[in-house]
Amino acid sequence: MKRIRLGVNIDHVATVRNARGEQYPSPLRAALLAEKNGADSVTIHLREDRRHINEYDLKQINKKLKIPLNLEIAATKEMLAIASRSNPPFICIVPEKRKEITTEGGLNLNYNKIFLKTLIKKLKKKKSRISLFIEPSIKDLNKAKELDADCVEIHTGKLCNLINKKKKYKNEYARILKAVRKGNELGLEVHAGHGLTFTSAKILSKIKGIQEFNIGHFLIGESIFEGMSSTIKKFKKILIQ
Repeated sequence: MKRIRLGVNIDHVATVRNARGEQYPSPLRAALLAEKNGADSVTIHLREDRRHINEYDLKQINKKLKIPLNLEIAATKEMLAIASRSNPPFICIVPEKRKEITTEGGLNLNYNKIFLKTLIKKLKKKKSRISLFIEPSIKDLNKAKELDADCVEIHTGKLCNLINKKKKYKNEYARILKAVRKGNELGLEVHAGHGLTFTSAKILSKIKGIQEFNIGHFLIGESIFEGMSSTIKKFKKILIQ
């Protein structure tokens, strides 16, 4: 039996809260509910513009969560300082643009490479496991290894969009398969995330070597209708084969 871990991203619980400037719904409550219903980790993205998760959320969730917290951050001095203070078990470094609606692709590992290497080194000294959010690219996997990352998270957005639009996805699937195999060969733990639904998660779960899926927007959206408990359990069933 193959078991892929499920990381639940709760950013969009905070998006709903912030839409009205209220104190509810509570991201902490969502994190604890995810934990109670079988999530293996919880992901939050502290963005530069604080459009959803904020520092108070980070502090509360990091303090009360028993399963690992995966903190997504951009490669900036501000985020390095915050991550160093909070010291979560997992940190995923992601690209970030103020005008984007959501993360639009993998990190450019050639940009500011020296600072990125320094950031990773400092955070690893704090005993956090470091992941890099990258495209399914052999070059990027080699660079992630050179930068001494522990894990990579493969950007699955393009594949998921093709599946959602009922278009041919064979080439993108093959690209991800090749990247996963290369990551395993390099000794990197391979995760997958972005745009995943029940359908795309089931398709990608067939790839041996992916150890974790991080799922947020669809999961939170589905929870509006089916409840978070039911939605998490359905994903868990898909990921245990």
